[in-house]
Amino acid sequence: MTDLSFDIFETPHGWVGVLASEQGIRRTTLPEPTIEACRDKLGAAIEDAERTPGRFQDLRRKIERFLDGDDVDFGDVPIDVDDASPFLRAAWQACRTIPAGETRPYRWLASAAGRPNAPRAAGQAMARNRLPFLIPCHRVIASDGSLGGYGSGKTRLELKKRLLDMEARLQAAT
Repeated sequence: MTDLSFDIFETPHGWVGVLASEQGIRRTTLPEPTIEACRDKLGAAIEDAERTPGRFQDLRRKIERFLDGDDVDFGDVPIDVDDASPFLRAAWQACRTIPAGETRPYRWLASAAGRPNAPRAAGQAMARNRLPFLIPCHRVIASDGSLGGYGSGKTRLELKKRLLDMEARLQAAT
C-alpha cells in the first residue's frame, strides 16, 4: 500500500488532476484538454499512487466552483511541500497570503520570502508552483503591472487574466 493517492476529474474547463500524500496535497494541475495531459502533469509519482476519488470530493467541488467563478478559499487545504527547497516553501507560503482579488509583484514575493533582492528567483518559484489554485500564483504579476507568465502558451495567460478578472469582480461585489 502506498501513502500517495490521486484523482483526475473532468470539469467544464478541462481535466484537473490532484496528487496527495498522507500529509496533504502534493500536486494539482490547471485544466488540461485530456486525461493523458493531466497524467503527464501529475508526473511519475502517480504510477505508485492509488486512485481514490472519494478522498478528493471536497477539493474537487472547490476547484469546480472556483473555475466557475465562485469565491473559494483554498487556505484550509493542507499541502505537502516538505521536499521543496526552503526558498520555494517560503515563496509558496507567501503567495498563499495574497488575498483574492489582489495582486503582488515578484519583488514583493521575494521580500516576503526573505530574499528581497531576488525577484527573478521569486518568478522561478511561481514557475515551479505545482499547486495551482492552492498556491494562487495567478495573483503574482510583473512590477510594471503586466501579467508575466502562467504555465505555457497563450491559453494559460488568458486563464490567468480570467481568474484575476473574476476575483476582482467578486471582491468589488462584496
